[in-house]
Amino acid sequence: MPKTLLICLSLLVLLGAPLNARPEGPEPQLAAVAGQAEQAPLPVATPVVEKLHDALTEVMKSAETLGYQGRYTQLTPIVAEAFDLPFMARKTVGRHWKKLPECDQTRWIEAFGRLTTATYADRFEGYSGESFRTDAEEPAIHDTMMVLTTLTRPDDEDVQLNYRLRRTGDGWKIIDIYLDGTVSELALRRSEYSSVLKREGFENLVSTLDGKVADLEKKSAS
Repeated sequence: MPKTLLICLSLLVLLGAPLNARPEGPEPQLAAVAGQAEQAPLPVATPVVEKLHDALTEVMKSAETLGYQGRYTQLTPIVAEAFDLPFMARKTVGRHWKKLPECDQTRWIEAFGRLTTATYADRFEGYSGESFRTDAEEPAIHDTMMVLTTLTRPDDEDVQLNYRLRRTGDGWKIIDIYLDGTVSELALRRSEYSSVLKREGFENLVSTLDGKVADLEKKSAS
């Protein structure tokens, strides 16, 4: 055995390393793959949106049988579970919220919830092969998440629906929807409701929302 090789082997024995030792841990290539898997987080907000979409699809398929009132009744618990209605109601009146007595805050949340449910009951009044597709989930500002989706319509243009969700004590909840990917529904409502509240007062604002609900019901009945 060459003298140089003998010296190297002796050093390995003294250091306690087995002659056939391999680096501890996974193979470099496998470690890289494992690292990539760890970097791909599981979706946290997407299941909330997909559950809502599944429920809306079922309502659309049974829309004619259910009728408006049936759709409204079926959607009420679904909307309450998917959306953070108290948060959304508060944001739509802006700085006026703190000036409202607690009893009026409760009334406003209830009125806001009724109109939200009525709007869905009116919009999803039939089924023509529509389906929802989830495109992505990504983090957004203020510790929220965006779930990007598309409503595909066989006989019309697809509609991009992007949902913003926040974490609550009851899990992730929807707080805004961006129609066509950019138009904030919450911002539109805030612009309308805060101006009515400032101009006509709280009672007229609640009456305005209840009037909208009644109009949607009459529309479907006719």
